[in-house]
Amino acid sequence: MTELRVVSYNIRSLRDDPAAVARVVRSLGPDVLCLQEVPRFFGWRRQRRRLARACGLSIAAGRRACGLAVFTGPRVRRVRREFHLLSKAPGLHRRALAIAFLEVGGARLIAASTHLDLADEPRLAHTAEVVDLLDRARRRFGAPVVLTGDINEEPGGASWTRFAGGFQDAYQVAPSGLELTFSARDPRRRIDAVFADAEIEVIACGVPDDEALAADYLLATDHRPLRAELRLP
Repeated sequence: MTELRVVSYNIRSLRDDPAAVARVVRSLGPDVLCLQEVPRFFGWRRQRRRLARACGLSIAAGRRACGLAVFTGPRVRRVRREFHLLSKAPGLHRRALAIAFLEVGGARLIAASTHLDLADEPRLAHTAEVVDLLDRARRRFGAPVVLTGDINEEPGGASWTRFAGGFQDAYQVAPSGLELTFSARDPRRRIDAVFADAEIEVIACGVPDDEALAADYLLATDHRPLRAELRLP
């Protein structure tokens, strides 16, 4: 069995304090970092590379569109990657799914990052698309899936329930640390998630409750990071 640390983090396009984002990430020490709202306008490549270097990680997946990325640590090898645009919703931001096919310690993993809509109808439609895309990826690569993201909905909502019906809700399975992820300054909602296939053992999941990180949470972005400790078959 191989243990792995996955972090999901919405970094608000690095509009706040990029150095604080990097400090938070380094303190959490992820093997896999799944990001939402990564810079996607002027200088986006430079900003992503700079963030990856500052975190001590490599860029494994992601494109300019939709602000998604997957970064990996030194002991993780990227085998291949995919990026899928989800269906257009008139008048709303385009949504997507970034996928990295990874190997670590003899185990294989599919790590995915997404960011869904605030509006109910397109969010649910995109949820179904994400599930279908990950089903295909699972069959092709023969590995379990970890899906992370800003769901823009709390547990009990239609999209969250759809994901939780096919995946383990990592925080619900093994809560550790704090539950609420938004906002960073006044957390009242759990809208960020790590979902894992059934064959992955969830050891712990939650927002790290570390006094040393408290100030940087406020400086870095408007979300708090979600960290999951997993054991891969």
